[in-house]
Amino acid sequence: MRSQIPTANSWAYFDHAAVSPLPKASADAMRQFLCEAESDGDFCWPKWAAAAQRLRSSAAQLLHCEPCEMALIPNTTFGINLVANGLRWEFGRGTPPNVVVLENEFSSNLLPWNSLSEQGIEVRHVPVAPHGIVDLNQIRTCIDARTQLVSASWVGYLSGYRLDLAKLCDLVHESGAKLFIDAIQGLGVFPCNLAKLPIDFLAADGHKWMMGPEGAGILFIREKNLDYLKPMMVGWGSIEGAHTFSTQSMSLKKSASRFEGGSANHIGQIGLERSIQMLLDLGCHLGTANKEESLLGESVLEMADLLEERLRSVGAVVHRDHSIAEQLGSRLTGIVGFEMPGCDPSELRSRLIRDKVMLSVRHGRLRAAVHAYNDPHDIDRMIQGIRESYSTSRPVL
Repeated sequence: MRSQIPTANSWAYFDHAAVSPLPKASADAMRQFLCEAESDGDFCWPKWAAAAQRLRSSAAQLLHCEPCEMALIPNTTFGINLVANGLRWEFGRGTPPNVVVLENEFSSNLLPWNSLSEQGIEVRHVPVAPHGIVDLNQIRTCIDARTQLVSASWVGYLSGYRLDLAKLCDLVHESGAKLFIDAIQGLGVFPCNLAKLPIDFLAADGHKWMMGPEGAGILFIREKNLDYLKPMMVGWGSIEGAHTFSTQSMSLKKSASRFEGGSANHIGQIGLERSIQMLLDLGCHLGTANKEESLLGESVLEMADLLEERLRSVGAVVHRDHSIAEQLGSRLTGIVGFEMPGCDPSELRSRLIRDKVMLSVRHGRLRAAVHAYNDPHDIDRMIQGIRESYSTSRPVL
């Protein structure tokens, strides 16, 4: 995998929880699109549309579902809003319907649900302890007979802890509610088998762990739930016989693509299709013998454990608690949050970037995100950069 990531030739890149670098094959395919669009206009449109269909099939393979259950969307936020605003909320039974969300969510998986309160829908926030590990029992206490949907991120964008999706599905469905999963921080590394996990809706942008470009993502809508969502945005691409460009009928497509509406982001979809195919070839969607992790996932966890160990050896405070995660039924990922006592995290990040070590700052802590192609030499570069910066930095008073 590393040989396919040109960024690895010059950077120790640990920012996959923000924006991933592009694999060479993906960038090449996108460059080819630009050349074709420049030289031939829309003559190649059928070829670009075929790439979109390959992306739909690859995404379905990634998630172990049917292509008809996949919509190609610009980003996770778009998918969340399609579900939040399209859900057929059930009023008229005394108390209003409610939606349950985690209080520590990324804003894109919080704001669309919070805005539903303006429609008279009760929004319930599940408390999450400061360590960021979600206690499923806390979710259970927020659900009642009027709960129509529970929304949660598979992996916390700050904490890096990964929910047990099987247990969450059981918990939500035993009350009759639907389940939406924001999968952007896990999909592409850890298997998510929707043939076994009865998740109702799932969205993920491609530019993080799936290593695609920004502006291209996927939305899963289980086939039985297709009519449970109202199409809040319709266009020529929403209806049967879309290419006749007729407005005489409103016969919606019998697939999730009814939610795509208009013209596609061809260049983004072409790049994402190549990235997903690379990950599929590496078995990102398949668990290994007697384990739920893929080979890529195992590599990610191994490198993240090594990074955690090395960070602690230079005095870092690492926010990655194995024992509490195990106790509460969560799993770890490649996201490693940490602080260097006395160091301003933004200043330390800037110094590391000058050394060609890339990571983020979120909520006052540094956040490294390890992918499967990262190796011990990348970690050595980060630790060496921290040592040099930490020894010359002044404590923040």
